[in-house]
Amino acid sequence: MRYTPETTSTNEAALKILGMPGAAGVTLVTDYQTQGVGRRGRPWAAERGQALLFTTILPVTLSPADLWTVPFWAGLAVQSGLLFHGVTTTLQWPNDLLLNGRKVAGILCVSRGMGAVAQVACGVGVNVRRGDEAIYAGIEPPPAFIGDVKAVERHELLASILQRFEDMLSLLNNPTQIARRWETAAKLKGTKYRIRIDGAAAPFECVADRLSNTGGLIVTEKGRPRTIETADAQVVR
Repeated sequence: MRYTPETTSTNEAALKILGMPGAAGVTLVTDYQTQGVGRRGRPWAAERGQALLFTTILPVTLSPADLWTVPFWAGLAVQSGLLFHGVTTTLQWPNDLLLNGRKVAGILCVSRGMGAVAQVACGVGVNVRRGDEAIYAGIEPPPAFIGDVKAVERHELLASILQRFEDMLSLLNNPTQIARRWETAAKLKGTKYRIRIDGAAAPFECVADRLSNTGGLIVTEKGRPRTIETADAQVVR
């Protein structure tokens, strides 16, 4: 494990060493990110020392065709790690965890191709303690914090999540099982979603059914099936 009080982002730091000797299995942890980034380039706001911010470089390589499974795998591990401390969260497609309907954690994975395989790093951000509310001004709906329901230290959460990463590592060999386990843990079938497609003026409502074989969300909209790809859409809460 490598700790630094401040960095641009743990994912950016991980990309710099991804594929280098000794990097596999390393976890980078920080108290503060000056340029924290979420999915699709959106900023990740977190007050200094109040969130759990880390990136783990997986100790295994994956086929590029299976990279879509990693955020779902990581979501299962983070959810399980939080549950160990009595914090029950809901998985939301594609890479968020909700606490009482509001975002409490997010996952962003980065990778680097190495011929026929890819090295992967999993970035995780968990809102642990509520601090200066001005940091989160303009975020709708407002985020949730682990401290709202349970007092848990960041290092305790980190240890539990990393243990789940280790326990579940072999699951990465079975993309189909990851998808089915995620669907079950998320109670996906029948869940209502509001989704905005890039370029659309307004979101639409639909009912989720299952994941596609590339991680897309297969939904029913106005009585018809439709597949929403992660690169094209944003879930609106």
